[in-house]
Amino acid sequence: MKKKIHINCDLGEGGEHDADLMPLISACNIACGGHAGNLDTMHRTVQLAMENKIEIGAHPSYPDKTNFGRKSMKMSDEDLKLSIEAQVLTLKQIIEAEGGKLSHIKLHGALYNDAAKDENIARTVIDALDLLEENYRLFVPFNSKISEYAMGKYELFCEVFGDRNYEHDLSLVSRSKPNAVIDQKEQVFEHVFSMFRDKKITTISGEKINCKADTFCIHSDTNSAVEILEYLHKKFAEEGISIINS
Repeated sequence: MKKKIHINCDLGEGGEHDADLMPLISACNIACGGHAGNLDTMHRTVQLAMENKIEIGAHPSYPDKTNFGRKSMKMSDEDLKLSIEAQVLTLKQIIEAEGGKLSHIKLHGALYNDAAKDENIARTVIDALDLLEENYRLFVPFNSKISEYAMGKYELFCEVFGDRNYEHDLSLVSRSKPNAVIDQKEQVFEHVFSMFRDKKITTISGEKINCKADTFCIHSDTNSAVEILEYLHKKFAEEGISIINS
């Protein structure tokens, strides 16, 4: 039986290549007004996803378009919970109006990182998702606080990043550092293939650490993202592996 790999991409964030990326991925995570996106971009991105028959996910964040959701925000638990609920519900309604279905949820940026390590934020996120009363799949970091709180309540997909370098504690190298992003297609393939085949993340220091990887993210704003994904299709096919696209 041919092996398959699941690749996701964050879209609807104002990039120019969403239409080119859609046919190359398994799932999209659509910005729903927190760090990026508005009703118009959500509608257009949902339509693109449905045309390409890929999984449609919500990509909520701290409500901070100024910093693209990449800085932590001090918010009350209630305000954060209501913000997440509102973002996801807005996208869900658009998806359903187009005749589709919301399949999963993946946090964005600083909220993703904070929920991975902060017990209170992780709990608040899960409380927000519980308000939706649906058992969505969650894309979460391996061995994170949010995965602990969601265990048994939601289907979890452990996510790793094909175009980002990792620190020894499996946190992502800060985007403030020059080696945070991997944007050479050959290096991205080696990084992803190692995680897929060996189930190990190679850190920035060269250490190999065990991981669980159900889905691999390539960011839409990474340089040459389309070229990278086309290259991954080619190289994985040579290895007898196909990228899932329903």
